[in-house]
Amino acid sequence: MKTRILYRPVGEKELQLIAESGFKQFPPRLEWQPIFYPVLNEEYASEIASKWNTTDPFGNYVGFVTKFAITEEEFQKYTIENVGGKIHNELWVPSEKLTEFNKAIQKTIEVVKVYIGSKYEKSESSAITKLMKGIENVYEN
Repeated sequence: MKTRILYRPVGEKELQLIAESGFKQFPPRLEWQPIFYPVLNEEYASEIASKWNTTDPFGNYVGFVTKFAITEEEFQKYTIENVGGKIHNELWVPSEKLTEFNKAIQKTIEVVKVYIGSKYEKSESSAITKLMKGIENVYEN
């Protein structure tokens, strides 16, 4: 089965929900979020995690870059949108299709990088703290 690698930058709260699923799925979107948008390359995911997530109090000023594989068949159902520069390509998945999208994730969602903002406070989640200690690529902003 052919797969495509995608990345998703997330804050601490979203990562906690991913962890609760056994790293098998992304949580439902909030009602004001019509699109789930994983990105097509690690560089762009790192840019978002380091510049946006580390300044977001809702995500505890920490950004995680997740990596996962999706079936090619599922990938082809959605459009790729460029939202800025050359590397700023996102796969736009309508929120109502996220359950179906999650079912097409192969293996598990992996955390490959962590960006820690200057206002970060130690996580209340022991699972998140343990995960952060196990990641080789940790960057402090």
